[in-house]
Amino acid sequence: MSAETQLKLSNAQIAWRAAQDIEDGAYVNLGIGFPEMVARYQPPGRQAVFHTENGILDFGEAPPEGHEDWDLINAGKRPVTLKHGSSFFHHADSFAMVRGGHLDVAILGAYQVAENGDLANWRVGSRAVPAVGGAMDLVHGAKQVFVITEHVTKDGEPKLVEFCTFPLTGVGCITRVYTSHAVVDIKNGRFVLKEKLPGLPLEALQKMTGAKLHVDGSVADLIVPAV
Repeated sequence: MSAETQLKLSNAQIAWRAAQDIEDGAYVNLGIGFPEMVARYQPPGRQAVFHTENGILDFGEAPPEGHEDWDLINAGKRPVTLKHGSSFFHHADSFAMVRGGHLDVAILGAYQVAENGDLANWRVGSRAVPAVGGAMDLVHGAKQVFVITEHVTKDGEPKLVEFCTFPLTGVGCITRVYTSHAVVDIKNGRFVLKEKLPGLPLEALQKMTGAKLHVDGSVADLIVPAV
């Protein structure tokens, strides 16, 4: 493993950085697994309204261990709590919200993101969830779609690529990627670098990326707390 790949953010720090860009009152869907961490790090004074595909709007944080109500779960089958004003609805109504463009942001994980905004996040060879599921609706129903991910795979292969080689979840749908090393926007079919770790040279980051990183203006330092 190179020194560049060892210098990286933890999953919690990636989730923290993504949470800083969610506006107060935004309607947000968090993908199963890693993206669910984003809910822990909302900035003070801001409160998103979280949506889950199985039919809850504005649910709260996870209950203390031993106090779970297993009739109250999110789409990832993890227990949640209810807030004042939380609501329940049919699965079909939940997807009507998604498909009707009522979500401001969806945040998902990824196996690959292409420079044109294509996303592959459900199948790698024989390894896959049972099907692409609701992600294909989320990526085209939400007004913005963010990805949080490691910059490279465990084998050191780029996850930000010129073209996806895994089965697609959606086409031209990703607007911003938060990685273990950088924040990258997708604009006009290009990766545009917005932030990078301050100790990481641009040349080293480019070597870890499977498509050209463009720079429009200044690149800010990616600085996060030790969460």
